[in-house]
Amino acid sequence: MYQWRKFEFFEEKAAGRGVPAEIAARVSCCSGGRGRVAVGCDDGTVGLLDRGFRLSYGFQAYASSVLFLQQLKQRNVLITVGDDDQPSSQSSAICLKVFDLDKVQEEGSSTTSPFCVQILRIFTKQFPQAKITSFVVLEEAPPILLIAIGLDNGSIYCIKGDIARERITRFMLQIEAASDGTSSPITGLGFRVEGQAHQLFAVTPSSVTLFSLHDHPPRRQTLDQIGCETNAVAMSDRMDLIIGRPEAVYFYEVDGRGPCWAFDGEKKFVSWFRGYLLCIIEDQRSRRNTLNVYDLKNRLIAHSMPVGDVSHLVSEWGYIILIMSDKKILCIGEKDMESKLDMLFKKNLYTVAINLVQSQQADPASTAEVLRKYGDHLYGKQEYDEAMSQYIHTIGHLEPSYVIQKFLDAKRIYNLTNYLEKLHDRGLASKDHTTLLLNCYTKLKDVEKLNHFIKDEDGVGEIKFDVETAIRVCRAAGYHEHAMFVAKKAGRHELYLKILLEDLGRYDEALQYISSLEANQAGLTVKEYGKILVEHRPAETVEILLRLCTDSGDPMTRRGSNSMHLLMIPSPMDFVNIFVHSPKYLMEFLENYTKAVKDSPAQTEIHNTLLELYISKDLSFPSMSQENGFEEHNIKERKGKEVANGYKSGRREKGNLGKEDMNIAKDIVDRQRKGLALLKSAWTSEMEDPLYDVDLALIICNANAFKDGLLFLYEKLKLYKEVISCYKQAHDHEGLIACCKKLGDSSQGGDPSLWGDLLKYFSELGEDCSKEVKEVLTYIEKEDVLPPIVVLETLSKNPCLTLSVVKDYIARKLEQESKLIEEDRRSIDKYQDETELMKREIEDLKTNAKVFQLSKCTACTFTLDLPAVHFMCMHSFHLRCLGDNEKECPECAPEYRSVMEAKQKLEHNARDHDLFFRQLRGSKDGFSVIADYFSKGIVSKTAIPPENGR
Repeated sequence: MYQWRKFEFFEEKAAGRGVPAEIAARVSCCSGGRGRVAVGCDDGTVGLLDRGFRLSYGFQAYASSVLFLQQLKQRNVLITVGDDDQPSSQSSAICLKVFDLDKVQEEGSSTTSPFCVQILRIFTKQFPQAKITSFVVLEEAPPILLIAIGLDNGSIYCIKGDIARERITRFMLQIEAASDGTSSPITGLGFRVEGQAHQLFAVTPSSVTLFSLHDHPPRRQTLDQIGCETNAVAMSDRMDLIIGRPEAVYFYEVDGRGPCWAFDGEKKFVSWFRGYLLCIIEDQRSRRNTLNVYDLKNRLIAHSMPVGDVSHLVSEWGYIILIMSDKKILCIGEKDMESKLDMLFKKNLYTVAINLVQSQQADPASTAEVLRKYGDHLYGKQEYDEAMSQYIHTIGHLEPSYVIQKFLDAKRIYNLTNYLEKLHDRGLASKDHTTLLLNCYTKLKDVEKLNHFIKDEDGVGEIKFDVETAIRVCRAAGYHEHAMFVAKKAGRHELYLKILLEDLGRYDEALQYISSLEANQAGLTVKEYGKILVEHRPAETVEILLRLCTDSGDPMTRRGSNSMHLLMIPSPMDFVNIFVHSPKYLMEFLENYTKAVKDSPAQTEIHNTLLELYISKDLSFPSMSQENGFEEHNIKERKGKEVANGYKSGRREKGNLGKEDMNIAKDIVDRQRKGLALLKSAWTSEMEDPLYDVDLALIICNANAFKDGLLFLYEKLKLYKEVISCYKQAHDHEGLIACCKKLGDSSQGGDPSLWGDLLKYFSELGEDCSKEVKEVLTYIEKEDVLPPIVVLETLSKNPCLTLSVVKDYIARKLEQESKLIEEDRRSIDKYQDETELMKREIEDLKTNAKVFQLSKCTACTFTLDLPAVHFMCMHSFHLRCLGDNEKECPECAPEYRSVMEAKQKLEHNARDHDLFFRQLRGSKDGFSVIADYFSKGIVSKTAIPPENGR
């Protein structure tokens, strides 16, 4: 035990202090607590000392002497035991008093005294008087106290309850008598509390006994047959009993003796202070006392100093306070942690420093700083393995770059690898740390550790590193399988496929992996890597896309749960860009999709794309030669050999080129045939709008000179003149006439004016087209499209046409016009006669009397008698037969009203300009419409608003 290191972790505080002069008597007992030290004297006074060891106040507690006192921790209460020196026949002079230090009562002008709450006689008839040798108080839930009083006869008097109100119970404990029947005095007591269980240690010079107070009656257990003298008993912070004997210091737990520390010398005082064991030991030879402060956990002497004759040992304010027999006071305080560590660092005692900070539960940052300094010390001594073990303990507090910088040397790569592994285990590694660790593994070629780090042994658990960094480093080092494992475990499907496709070229495995993914993940990966897949595995890629877009795959992988009907199915148009170099397979993909899905939301865009693929002439097929394996590669290799041998078969090449051109031309025809079929099927006569963009279709057809498509679109859009223009550009006269027959038939909703355009075309042709003109004139005459004079003016522009072409047409038109003129003359004569007749009748009504000769009523056919009413229309009625309406003839009124309604309608129509112009545009002869309006008096009666308000 003498080999323990000695340190000066404590220092003397408040040197030269002593017990205040106001306390003249001998100090018989003392107690610390609640920021003051209470001292009891043999003259019965009690003094309370402050932090400067000045007397706060004192009071007379007993008439004779104070034997024991203790300040409570939870309440500002002082418990004392003393001799009032007033014995009587009924009671003892020894009593217990309870003082409330918060209630101070004035006793005079110069002294104060706390309020005495209760005075309790200790000895009664049931509890005979004996000398008190020890005293201890346990605070339970306030105001309950448990007081144990040890006597010189081996008995222990216990008082429990609310002493202030004297609601107490008393009981007595007795230690086991010695073998010779004598009783030993109680030299020390100590309470141990475990939950609701209370236990009491009792020490005599020859035994250690434990009483279990929660048992009824209390159970006694002798723990040891050795004991100690007074003042050599204490309780540790773990509630273990400590006793000091000349040969050693013993610790006791509830089941017996515990650790034993062989500190030689007679123990005058034993105490426990903040984890330290305090012993005042008398040297057997010199008889001098020494105060030793032991750190049992770190096995060192924290402080050692000679002291005089100590009468009392107490602790308060974080100090160890020794009261000497001569009333001097020695105050010792612990140095701060920084000072202690500096002392140890100067001596290179880093292990002691580490144990010290750990035992005193210093904050982790302080502990890490000590470990760092120890690691630096070991590193300076080139003890790299031991240094790294210290640096590893600093993880989480010390910046990793500090350690990494020291071990970047290739010779220390094993230590660096160990540190980085621990850094990842704690989850504190950054991307750079992961990169560095993986580089260490690859440089060491330690596949086993790489497997353990990447695959985590059993392949389960959270990933403790940055995924992208690990994959990047493994790929760069050629550990593709490890990179794939990380990507798959982390669910980074795009990185997994990137390795398969770009590094390994395992296209079939990549396709199989995509097929195993959920629909949304599969769609994302195909969008990213579809170009590579289409380039190398086009047919299989198209098949996967069809499954994705038609939801025809495994239902377990396409549905998230039973509660969801369908996941969002991707649109085929999302994948068009991956076919940028393979339009043939794009066409195949879209064709198969349209066959499988009839009502796709993207139908219009799909048809637009298909039309562009079908109609374009410059469509390339980069993967045609891949259909039969490596045919293209073989052809190139064969051509290279021919050139190397010094000849080249021009005829063979010419033949191959001609065959290739024929194949391309045939393919263009086939595709355009599909395009025309799509144009027609996506815009049938039942559809109001097409299932494609008409403008885009027109642009595509026009850019690729696709005549059939243009004709169909122009016809559907009723752009008949554009249709005619197509035939004109092709000089297809038969097609022109056939087109006009189809599109110029007014009975079928056609436009007869097309015949006029056709006639104008032939007149400007500048060649003999008599046959076509005659056929055109037949339809112009039939539809009455143009007046003869216009026909003659138009055809006169073509010098190649003779009169014989229009001779028959003009003759028929002249005869027809003559007949019409004759019919018009007859109608004129008829209308003039009728008009003249009406004028004479009006004149007769104005100038001559009208004779009514009817003898019967027109309504009832009875003989007409008075009163009667005669109308100018020659109808006569009884007045009674007319009823209330006697102003108009009942017989002629309906006809008159119909005429008036027609007149009102005509006047209304005169104001409806839209109706007039619609009739004008819809009529073959606009002049007849205007003449009809004039004939009905509609136009002539239209009111003209006055100008300038006139």
